Amino acid sequence: MKSYITGKVLMIRPVYFAYNEETAVNNYYQKKDSKSSKEIQEEALKEFDMMVEVLRKHKIEVKVLEDSLQPHTPDSIFPNNWFSSHENGTVVLYPMFAENRRLERREEIYEFLDKNQVSILDYSKLEEEGIYLEGTGSLVLDRKHRKAYCSLSERADERLLNIFCQDLAYQKIAFHSYQTVQRKRKEIYHTNVMMSVGEKFALLCAEAIDKREERERVIASLEEDGKEIIFITEEQVEHFLGNVLEVRNAEGVHLCVMSLSAYQVLTEKQKQILEKYVVIVPVKVSTIEKYGGGSARCMLAELY
Repeated sequence: MKSYITGKVLMIRPVYFAYNEETAVNNYYQKKDSKSSKEIQEEALKEFDMMVEVLRKHKIEVKVLEDSLQPHTPDSIFPNNWFSSHENGTVVLYPMFAENRRLERREEIYEFLDKNQVSILDYSKLEEEGIYLEGTGSLVLDRKHRKAYCSLSERADERLLNIFCQDLAYQKIAFHSYQTVQRKRKEIYHTNVMMSVGEKFALLCAEAIDKREERERVIASLEEDGKEIIFITEEQVEHFLGNVLEVRNAEGVHLCVMSLSAYQVLTEKQKQILEKYVVIVPVKVSTIEKYGGGSARCMLAELY
């Protein structure tokens, strides 16, 4: 039986990872303190290299691309936001909200794909019109059932979501999700923070979807495809439990990559459900989570 779960991922090794002021305006998971940029980069690099080592030990095929010092791209460690690759050979390039993130686009990604297969769908020019859709940060794709889950926000425009779904033959499942920031409900910046869809399971923070009809529609859609839903809390989302990715290793074993902080907030029951379907692979990326406001899933761009 064909698996729609990838066995190959791309990661970008950072040279100057840092807190990004431009993304912090609507990514409320980023935290700033007095630590020097040199210290932050050193710690992030250690976490990155260790994560690559752990994934390779689990026989996951990891392609590593070195970042460059110029131009300075503090978030280059999260490549899944500017491109996605697809089973039919299509590579999609996305428009990015933060100007300094637009500099992350690299031609070198094509070296890791079958050049004879690649056709490029480039939406990036829509940045000029203030229309954004940040890759598989904004889109949580169920590739088997051709569904695109998307929490609409400043970084996920429904107009482009409609075009994406038409161009790649996906069904749109759009909704709004929120987190509490200083006692106010604010839009969650990326869908992949509050949900993840695996082959046979889904992690979902249903309580972040404030409108009941939207919440019920997302749940019904997942159930309709036979997914076992693991409901997670807003507190668990703050520890990046929604930001996980199912991958397949060289032996065909399915694994779920998540951060150590996410793993530590899993309840015993949640762990038992997950382990029916995958081997859990925790990786320590706490510095990257703190200053970048993204976690393990954001660091992995699936290659097809």
